[in-house]
Parts: sequence; C-alpha cells; structure tokens
Amino acid sequence: MKILKLTLVSLFTISLIACKKDAKETVSSKDSLVAKKDSAVVPEVHQELYGIYMGDFAGKEMITSEDGEEYEGDVYKKIALKINRITKDSVYGQSIVNGNQRPFRGIFNESSKSFTLDEPGNDKTDGRFEVKLTGDSLTGKWSVFNKKAVKSPLKTLKLTKKEFVYNPNFMLDEESNLVDWENPKDFVEKYTDEETGKTEKYTTQKNRVASDAVFKLNASKQKLAEKDLKNLRKLDLEIIKNSVFARHGYAFKKQTYRNFFEQTDWYIPVSNNVDSDLSPMEKENVALLNRFIKYAEDKYDSFGR
Repeated sequence: MKILKLTLVSLFTISLIACKKDAKETVSSKDSLVAKKDSAVVPEVHQELYGIYMGDFAGKEMITSEDGEEYEGDVYKKIALKINRITKDSVYGQSIVNGNQRPFRGIFNESSKSFTLDEPGNDKTDGRFEVKLTGDSLTGKWSVFNKKAVKSPLKTLKLTKKEFVYNPNFMLDEESNLVDWENPKDFVEKYTDEETGKTEKYTTQKNRVASDAVFKLNASKQKLAEKDLKNLRKLDLEIIKNSVFARHGYAFKKQTYRNFFEQTDWYIPVSNNVDSDLSPMEKENVALLNRFIKYAEDKYDSFGR
C-alpha cells in the first residue's frame, strides 16, 4: 500500500513538472510568434538607399611635426557608413572607421533627404552623424557625445555609395606607396668629420619598406610554395597575406595595413571577421605566409614625409 501511494505521488509530481514545462514552452512559442508578427508588419522603405557609403572623415587635430613642434591641422581618415534597413520610423546600420565597427540607429527625413544617426554612446568614440543625401553621395558632419574623449570632437564627411564585391584579381596599384610610416625604428649611424677626421655617431629613424613582390604574388589566385616566399621581406609577406583579407572586406584595426589598402579604389571594409569567407587555398596560403612572417626580416630605409 505504501509503495502504491509513493508511486501515485511520484506520478503526480512528474505530471506537474511536465505541465509547467508545457506552459513555459507555450508562452515562449507565443512570444516568438508575436515577435515575428510584429517584425513582419513593419514595412521597409527606401530600400534603394541601402548600401555602403565610403569616403573622407576629416577633422582638426593637434599634430606634432618631425621637429617636435605642435600645430593644428586637418587629419583625414576613411569611414564607411552601412545603411542596412529603413522603416518609416527608424534607420539601422553601422559605421566603420579605424577598423572599429559601431552600430547606429536614427531617422530619415524624406523632405530634406537627410539622416540623423546615433551610435550607442557606450564607447568614448561614439557620436551623432547628420548627413544629407544628394544622388549617391552623403555629406555632413559627425559630432562626438563626449567632447573630452577624442582629439577631434567634430568631423566632416564626404561619402560616395559603393558596392562591395569580392574579386580575387584585386591587387595594390603599382604606384602605391610601400613605406610603413607607422613603425619607425631608431638606428645608430656613423659619419666622419672631414675637418677633424673624427668618427661621430648619430641616431636616425628609418621605416620599413616593401618590394615590388607585392605586385606579383596573389595569395587568392595561386597556390604559394616555399620557394616563392623564402627571399621576401617581412613587410612583403604581411602585405601579400593581408591582401587576402582586404579582398574580402576585412576592417583592419592596424593603421599600417589600412594605409596600404586605402590607396586602392577597391578596398571597402565591411566586416571585423571574414575568416569563414576565405577559400581553402587562401587559408592554406595564409598559414604558409604566417610561418614565414614569424622568422622573416625587414628592410629599412630613410624617407622624408
């Protein structure tokens, strides 16, 4: 009899748990359906404006000259604004500058053909874009929310609509500047004074420089072999490797690489992670290049800016 009572109690408990679970699943399913229904009834408008607008992002900053003097000058960067979705009440998208990708939300004024777009505000570089649409161009300004957090709290924008396309044939232009301006290195040089005959030492800064190998090897089109890489400079290997990621629209955080690829017409940053987009051959080439980069040496030279 006691065994029967315990069995009945156990069954009753299991039944209650099952009912609660079903109830939770029912509510969850209902909420999900409501969410889907709500999103479905919000129509998208002006889909012809969707896309990437890219161009100059300019502001005044204090610049230090080679002589150590400071002066105020214009600093130009590249920025991409991606318009992903527009409804009657809201605009959704993201900004990409310095490899930093930030979401934004705002409004579109049909009568003035202008956007007001706000980044979240939880990063010191977040701000508001106020830009006007003229044909396929966006012009206007950006102002930071926290004026004390950045060097240039107000910047101007001149952007043109561009279409991102992956093309394995994309290469650096042969007129590209191949100097890495971001990583100068100090070298101790010697010279002999003609009058006294004494040998003196002085310190000078030199920069890494790539060779024309970066115009010849394409890691997106050809299977690279060790013999192709063994005599290359470290910067050569880095450029050849990162050309793969640039073709897929990777947003570089390192200024060195942005400087190289922003010289081209085809480089459009669209994502902070493109690893899954690489072809099997590209992945193999990148792995091989990484092995050589680890032990390669650089070529340094003196350049004026």
